[in-house]
Formats: sequence, structure tokens, C-alpha cells
Amino acid sequence: MRAAQTAVERRDRMFGWLIASPSLGLLLLVILFPVLWALYTSVHDYTLIAPNFDTFNGLDNYVKALGDPEFRHTLWLTAFFVAAVVLLEFALGFLIALMLNTVERFKSVYYAILLCPLLMNPVIVGLIWRMFLHPTLGIVNYLLSLVGIDPVNWLGSTKVALWTIIMVDIWHQVSFMIVLLLAGLSALPREPYEAARVDGASALRSFWHITLPLMLPVIAVTLLIRLIFAVKTYDLVYIMTRGGPGVATDLVSYFIYRTAFVGLNIGEASAMSAILLAVILALTAWLHRYMRSLT
Repeated sequence: MRAAQTAVERRDRMFGWLIASPSLGLLLLVILFPVLWALYTSVHDYTLIAPNFDTFNGLDNYVKALGDPEFRHTLWLTAFFVAAVVLLEFALGFLIALMLNTVERFKSVYYAILLCPLLMNPVIVGLIWRMFLHPTLGIVNYLLSLVGIDPVNWLGSTKVALWTIIMVDIWHQVSFMIVLLLAGLSALPREPYEAARVDGASALRSFWHITLPLMLPVIAVTLLIRLIFAVKTYDLVYIMTRGGPGVATDLVSYFIYRTAFVGLNIGEASAMSAILLAVILALTAWLHRYMRSLT
């Protein structure tokens, strides 16, 4: 009986793998091949001017990339950008999710409104906000002028441009945080809250001792996903500022693009991509380990 059951389980498992194999194969082709190609080109003197793999240069591209002050600047700038957007989106998203979790009426309407920005393509978001933030024709400066505030050069000032990109990214991506965190809050058991209410615990104590510990796995997954996508931010920078003014918004993904398709140095750009991949993996491993230590 047990042998027959095991055979059925094995057959079901093989059938599952058979059904999933086309999708898995396509996924490996789309993801694994570009990664391996980038690693291969990163150890060759490969440029678009002379595209050949005859010259193997070992780690020269990595040494040049790490020794490039512009690349190091973009890494620090990207680190600041990622920290700002992830933390601000998490704080705002968690606050809105907590409020929506208590709402009973029109919850689906609020859901639909909040999801609208997330469903928009980043290129469209960049074009819309570039129009809104135009220094003379934009609606944002017009509204500010109505209350007596001077126009702001949102995308042309080195002091403001990066914060403008951060603001637009928060507007676009905070819905992602809200959806995942609200799903986690909706799945929490009610019994601990009822017991805390009987014991006379305040809402703040219930949040600190019940909600937050139970939400840590969801928070960890949400932060991990958002961190990875924030590091790769490219669309908004390309559409809104092209890395400017100067290098004020020159995030690492855009700098790699410029190195590859403006500087035509595919080998060095691939080395930078490999370094960025290593940084993302290290951050992911650290955050995962830290969140596990809390739980």
C-alpha cells in the first residue's frame, strides 16, 4: 500500500515538473543566459567598436571599474537613494496598510485607487511627472505660486533633483508596499488581539508586541523585493533627468548604461553589472539573516 502511494506521489511530482519545464526553461534562458554572457564579457576587452572575444584581460575590467571615482560615486548615490525610497515607502506603506486594515466600507474602492500608480509603466510615470514638474509650465509650480511660493527647478537643481526622483519613486511604488503589508495584516490571527484586549492592553502595546512580531516575515520579504528593484532603478532617471544635472541623479544602473552604449565599453559595463549583482546578493543575504535573527 505504501509502495503504491509512493509511486503515485512520484508520478504526480514528475508530471508537475513536466508541466513546469517549458516555463522554467524559458525563465532560465531569459535570466541565466544574460548573466553568464555578462560574466563572460566582463573578463574580455569587448567593445562595440571592436566586438571580439580574442583579448582575455582577466580582472582588468573589475579593477578599472572599482578604481573609477565616477562609478564609486554612483554606488554611494544609489545606496542613499535605495535607503531613502525603501525606508520612506515602508513607513508610509505600513501606516496606510494599518489604516486600511481597520476599514470595512469601500475597501475595494481604496484598493483600486492605490493600485493605479503601481499599474503604470515607469516610462509613463516619468513622462507625466516631468511635465508636472516643468519649472515654468508645470502644474506643481503653478499650485505653489497660488500660495506665494517661488517656482522650484525640480529637475534642474543639484540640491533638489535626487529628492524629486525619490518623491516620484515613492508615489509610484508605495502601493507595492501597501498591498503586501495589507495582505499580511489581513492574515493575522484575531485571538492574540482578543486576549490583549481582555488584559487591557492599549493599541500601541498590541501593535508593538503582537502585530510587529507576527508581521516580521512579511516585512522581510517586502523589504527584500523592494530593495532589489530599487537598486536597479533606471527608467525614471533616463526619462526625467538623464543622470543630471551634472551627476546629481546618476544612479548606478544609468551609469552602466552610459558606459556600455555611450562609451561603447561592454566589457567594463559587464564588470560593473557583476559588481552590482554581488552587492545586491550581499545585501539580500544580510537582510535575510538579520530578519531571521529577529524572529
